[in-house]
Amino acid sequence: MTPTFVVGHRNPDTDSICAAIGYARFLQATGRTEVEAARCGDVNARTEFVLEHAGLPAPRRLLHVRATAGGICRREVVTIRENAALAEVVHIMQKHELRSVPVVGETGSLCGIASLLRLLELVLPDLDDLAGNRRVEANLSKIATVLNGRFLCSMSPERDEVLVQMVGAMKARGFEEHMRAFPAEQLIIVCGNRPTVQELAIDYGVRCLIITGGYDLDPALLSRARENGVSVIISPWDTATTCLQIRSARGILPAIDRNISTVSEQEPIRNIRHLVQGGRQTLFPVVNHEGTMIGVFSRSDLARPDPIRLILVDHNELAQAVPGADEAQILEVIDHHRLGGSLISREPIRFINEPVGSTCTLIGRFYRQADLTPDRSTALCLVAGVIADTLTLTSPTTTEVDREVLRWLAETCDIDVDDFSEKFFAAGSVLEAYPPDQAVTMDCKEYTEGDWRFAVAQIEENGLDQFWERRASLDQALTELVSKNSYDFVCLMITDITRNNSLLLVSGNQQVIDVIDYSRRDDHLFELEAVVSRKKQLLPHLIHLLEGLNKFSPDEEPPANT
Repeated sequence: MTPTFVVGHRNPDTDSICAAIGYARFLQATGRTEVEAARCGDVNARTEFVLEHAGLPAPRRLLHVRATAGGICRREVVTIRENAALAEVVHIMQKHELRSVPVVGETGSLCGIASLLRLLELVLPDLDDLAGNRRVEANLSKIATVLNGRFLCSMSPERDEVLVQMVGAMKARGFEEHMRAFPAEQLIIVCGNRPTVQELAIDYGVRCLIITGGYDLDPALLSRARENGVSVIISPWDTATTCLQIRSARGILPAIDRNISTVSEQEPIRNIRHLVQGGRQTLFPVVNHEGTMIGVFSRSDLARPDPIRLILVDHNELAQAVPGADEAQILEVIDHHRLGGSLISREPIRFINEPVGSTCTLIGRFYRQADLTPDRSTALCLVAGVIADTLTLTSPTTTEVDREVLRWLAETCDIDVDDFSEKFFAAGSVLEAYPPDQAVTMDCKEYTEGDWRFAVAQIEENGLDQFWERRASLDQALTELVSKNSYDFVCLMITDITRNNSLLLVSGNQQVIDVIDYSRRDDHLFELEAVVSRKKQLLPHLIHLLEGLNKFSPDEEPPANT
């Protein structure tokens, strides 16, 4: 069953990841067994601390959720060996109702594709090549196998060779003349209970004598066959059927199409549609990064690929969602932020967006409303999410619902909130643990407001010493982030959780920097007294400033004030 992923925003914080875990487990407890928690970014040090104490692994990481070749391919692949006999291959394809099948070598590596059309060419006679129609490239063991026959005697039955098939159905004299036109060591003579023909073939020393109809060979002739090095096979079929089956003992090498296209498992569907249009290849092997085949797909598989199903938590904007979310089927949104972005659903969905301090608060309330008690690991994760996003209930985003749910969750997992909170925030300094270019993207959200496209990152620290030590490199990292993503500007909010104050470092459009009206420390740095919430305090203020600002291109001079 294709999973439904519960996933938070890019560059996930603790609330985002813990909400995904908590809601996935809630849905599983209510019968949604296909639901799985996921993430679309690295786990920071504080979230690692939570997961370690909860005894849980980090959720699966999704690089994107676009429909890919790896997502639509059939993983249970029927293959055939390069050295297989035609009869064996046709039997396999009939059994599995296949028109094409991948061919692999002795080591299992992909060699090509065999199709029924190409295989048919091996058995249908070419009226312009009558001599070629007698040739059979096989070995005697394969011939005996496809005939369901038995050897009376055999000489080098596993040796692959080019053989010439002839039917002993004429008078002895005419047959002998006809037979001697071919080298004895290549001849397969097929005949019924005709001792005269059998004797002539044995005396000539043919490669193999095949007796049809299940008849045995006279003991004296069998002895002469051994003396002359003639292999003898008894076929249970009549002569016509035996001759047809012998042709199907040949190898499939001429029918293998080796000039084929393969597709990487990560290749988006939209990029490979042109590949399958036209041409005679109808089956496409899908390979991993090592070039190993992991599955196959056909043209019909591209018609209506099943979209990835998503439940978004802690965000509702596509700019913040896992890449490819616009191609996915979004089933639900559980969030506590402003409405924004271009999220559009094809069908009605469950959309819950409430002004509480943490998404984990909403998940905890779901448990209570359903009269379910989360296990300790889940409850601990939800506790951490509430603590992280409300700064232990001190943030201005905190509501009475947050307080009530946190109290209930803490009792459920039997922890002291203040003690756990102290350890949580001390678990890791982002500025100390990560280089500046990673630190500024650990919890970074992208926004679009009118013509403005920007990002706001937040780092919560126990004091600001690490910031002052890294101020210059953080400035450079923001400048590079603006350039890399073509943002108009980027803000980095460094929150001192011990004093409930923040600093704001800004890079990008000078118009924006000039109108920011927080207390200015220098050209790009501002002091935010009693501001700790990006969602409720900083972002609304930035949007208000942008609403009154006309955007000019970087090389365009704004009009002078009059």
